[in-house]
Amino acid sequence: MVIINKEHIHTIPLLHVVKQDLIDQRIPLVIFLHGVTSIKERNMQMAYMLAERGYRVILPDALYHGERSRKMNIYPYFWEVVLNSIEEVKIIKEELEIRSLIQEGRIGLAGTSMGAITTLGAMGRYDWITVGVSLMGNPAYMQFAEQQVQAMKQMNVEWLNDEQVAKQLDMLKKYDITQNLGQWKERPLMFWHGGRDQVVPYEAEYAFYEQLKPAYEEKGVPISYIFDEKAGHAVPNSGVVTAVKWFADHL
Repeated sequence: MVIINKEHIHTIPLLHVVKQDLIDQRIPLVIFLHGVTSIKERNMQMAYMLAERGYRVILPDALYHGERSRKMNIYPYFWEVVLNSIEEVKIIKEELEIRSLIQEGRIGLAGTSMGAITTLGAMGRYDWITVGVSLMGNPAYMQFAEQQVQAMKQMNVEWLNDEQVAKQLDMLKKYDITQNLGQWKERPLMFWHGGRDQVVPYEAEYAFYEQLKPAYEEKGVPISYIFDEKAGHAVPNSGVVTAVKWFADHL
């Protein structure tokens, strides 16, 4: 039987999804990160499917989301949330290690939209992530941040001032793996993206995939880019099933 526990790791509210008879055992871990304005509960479909296969799945609420939400326009703080989540992935992993709940060398990370953007940044930072899935992500932090600024200005949406934007871009540089490609360690990695996605356009992620592919092929490490030309900014059931299978095959 799969159980769902509401827990906290330090200040991070999360759902812990696992088979009841495996709850105290060392088993593979998958951390799944939600999108902007979303909540941890929205990703229960994938969490349940993974838990049924014997994985421990952790669904955290990102900063300013879900149980941590505030009455505020979240979008100007998008990158603060992303960078905070990168740090919190490490906090979650270290706490579960202390509890002896992770099978060594078997840690997966995945996310949708903002969560996928976070996933790619975290994989660029942490070699201990052994398998990744990016659903509608973008690894080009600086480029995407600049696009966001221009889009918000055109729509007259409240945003950061010029000084804050410059500071933010400078901070993002060390997390932008497209600026530091030599730091990337090849691990099984799956991308899924919709061709009609106007929220997080696919081009930057596909360009990153093309950059990575030669080294992956040379080393025999699995990499996959799944492009649904009719899909927008939403992952269909087929995408979820494919992501679950990716972890089952490679984690």
